This record gives sequence, C-alpha cells and structure tokens, in this order.
Amino acid sequence: MYSKIALSFLMVFFYVQSHAQEATEIYLFDIEKTDNTFIISNPINISNNEGYDNQPSFIEDGTAILFSSSRNGQTDIARYEITDNYRTWLTKTDANEYSPEAYPNKKKYFTCVRLDKDGKQELYKYAYKKKEPQVLIPNLKVGYYLWFDKYTLVSFVLGDIETLQVSNFKHKIKYPIQSNIGRSLNKIPTAISNGENLMSFISKSHSTPEIYAINPVNSEEKYIADALEESEDLTWTLDGTMLMGKNNKIFKLKPQVDKAWSTIKIESDLPIKNISRLVISPDGTKIAVVVGE
Repeated sequence: MYSKIALSFLMVFFYVQSHAQEATEIYLFDIEKTDNTFIISNPINISNNEGYDNQPSFIEDGTAILFSSSRNGQTDIARYEITDNYRTWLTKTDANEYSPEAYPNKKKYFTCVRLDKDGKQELYKYAYKKKEPQVLIPNLKVGYYLWFDKYTLVSFVLGDIETLQVSNFKHKIKYPIQSNIGRSLNKIPTAISNGENLMSFISKSHSTPEIYAINPVNSEEKYIADALEESEDLTWTLDGTMLMGKNNKIFKLKPQVDKAWSTIKIESDLPIKNISRLVISPDGTKIAVVVGE
C-alpha cells in the first residue's frame, strides 16, 4: 500500500502529467444570444503555440485574457490583449505556472498555481512589474481555484480526496465545504441566483456527475442539473445559461427552462476538436475555448 506521502506525490505527478501530455490551443470567439440559444463565431487563435495552451481567464475589465502556455520545456503565464491582438509573457521562472486569474480589485497583480521543481505546489500572487511573487496560502496544494470576492478564495485542493476549501483572508480562516468534486468552479450569475452570492461546482459523489450551487459562507447547497456526459468544464452566460463542451460541440442548458442539454451553433470552418475549458467575458460578448491542437 502507498503511504500518504507517496499518494500525495502521485497526485501532483498525475496532475502535471495530465496537462503536459495535452497539445491544446485557445480560440477566442464572439458569442451572441438569439432567441433561446446562442451562436459563436469569428474565431481567433490567441495562443498560436505548439504544445500546451490552456486555462484561459479574462481580467476584470474584459480587455485581456490570461492563460498558461508552454515554452522551452515548461509552462509559463501569458497575457493576450484583445483589442490590440498581441501576446506577452508574464512569468519566466524555474517553476511551472498554471491557472492564472486576475487578483480581485488590484490591477497590478494576478494569481496562479506554481509547481516548483521540488514538487511543492502552492497558489502565488505575482505582480505585473518586477516584484518577488508571494505565496498566498502556505502548505495548501491548490489545483484550481475561484476568487469568490476580494476576501474569499475557493480552491480545488489536491489530496487523498479532492476537496473544496474556502480561504477567507479578511478573517484569516480556512475550512472545507465539500469533497469528491470536479475542477470547474464558477460564480453563478445574479440573473438566476435571486440576489444571493453563489458558486457552482460539479459533484462526483454520484454515478452521474451533478452540478450544484453552493454558498461558500454557510455551505448550503442545491442541486441544479446533471452535468453533460463525459464533460469536465462549465461556464455561465450572463443570463444564467450553462455551457459545456464535448468533442467538437458546445452544449447549453438553462436551469428551470431547458429540460436537457442541446447544441449551440458554431460558425467556423476550423477543424475544432476535443473542446474542454470554456470561459465567458465579463460583458458576455466573448468566449474563450480550449480545443485540441
């Protein structure tokens, strides 16, 4: 039997290997709502890079996208400016960096998961200008995360069982709220949350993965819908519709309106395949899509 240390090492190894083996690209599309569905069109390859390009996220004003990208045998963080159509590199360290997100209410910083050569994996805060990066939560092995608000971070934490953990920086506390979860963590639009601050996660505690809404403050949760079969990644449109990708298609389901997942139209002649991560821009007019290279 494996010891806890060996299991922990294997978790990190499989996490990194699962990323390193995937050759992916990131496309930016326009997205438009028509009647009760959506159309995405006008694709632009924003990564255009051989190897692994993944985990896109919009900055708070929607003018740029952060993403992880491979170069020189490792993974660094890049930034794509939408209006000016150019990319810059943000990190150049001996470590691998993943899962970049804008640091809430502080435009000079961003956060990302950093995997050092010794196997240590933690969430860091980086400055755009030259400053030493800082560990945000020491000794917490974060795989994915969501900035719920400027004080609250919700993390997919690696361990014997993947757990959903809340870190409140204002009150300096952290606590688990769920276990056996998927990697997709998203804020739920106010259009369907009745004014309550909620987030969604995918539970893997059942034979069919299920999407739940949860309040990170009091851990109250509510079933939303079954996830799209064989799909890991979810994003929300501003009107409260969920989108998930599978193979070369994107599906949508609006809770309490749609009875089943249905495809939306992709206006593109590109040979799109293996759609995984999706993320909607803050104004709802753009969608970044990760596809197989």
